Amino acid sequence: MDKAEEGRKCPEGQVLKDGKCVMPEVSFNAFVMSLNTAALYHCGELADPETGETHKELVLAKHAIDTLDLLKKKTAGNLTRDEENLLETVLYDLKLRYVKLAG
Repeated sequence: MDKAEEGRKCPEGQVLKDGKCVMPEVSFNAFVMSLNTAALYHCGELADPETGETHKELVLAKHAIDTLDLLKKKTAGNLTRDEENLLETVLYDLKLRYVKLAG
């Protein structure tokens, strides 16, 4: 990064690459983390970035978890060890959180 780029900021969700603000690279891990973030948000674990408030919408949290479960089933045998571990860890954590909340 040269000196002109050092202080440059990109809009939220974008990264600086080759002097331009772009969306981050699409990857399996980024997709899994996106669904994880959605589930955490709907579990009330993450605040709305605009209002700072949290909301619990367990139906939407379960939908995100179910989507990750479907992804796990449909990609079985086609993931790298790291991708499989990430998906397994995220699902385990989210399911524990959901069970505690749905109690």
